[in-house]
Amino acid sequence: QERKKFGPLGWNIRYEFNDSDLETSRTVLKMLLNDEDEAIPWDALLFVTGDINYGGRVTDDLDRRLLLAILKKYYNPEIIEDKYMLSDSEIYYVPSGFEVNEYKKYIDSLPGTDDPEVFGMHENANITY
Repeated sequence: QERKKFGPLGWNIRYEFNDSDLETSRTVLKMLLNDEDEAIPWDALLFVTGDINYGGRVTDDLDRRLLLAILKKYYNPEIIEDKYMLSDSEIYYVPSGFEVNEYKKYIDSLPGTDDPEVFGMHENANITY
């Protein structure tokens, strides 16, 4: 939802992703993580989320490449390592550990406004929107 303020910036076509896309992706993520005994099925997660759940709406080939590139930043083995960086500024990262209080503390430390960096955009995206 927060990404909507930037409109179609970065995409060739405007897509109407909605809450059901997110909920379906979340359900599949939980199901695949609970079903696997050994390794996390990164390729399956990427395929189901990128090519089926969200990718079913994406009709432009370059937009599909963009969608998969964005998802690969989150669906990869490095994300479960300590302090995986989600941005160059090091403001946005995955907190280490599994304690709820650590996550709450980190969330409270985040900026109050949605910086374009959190979506992988340059700060000049704020000029447009």
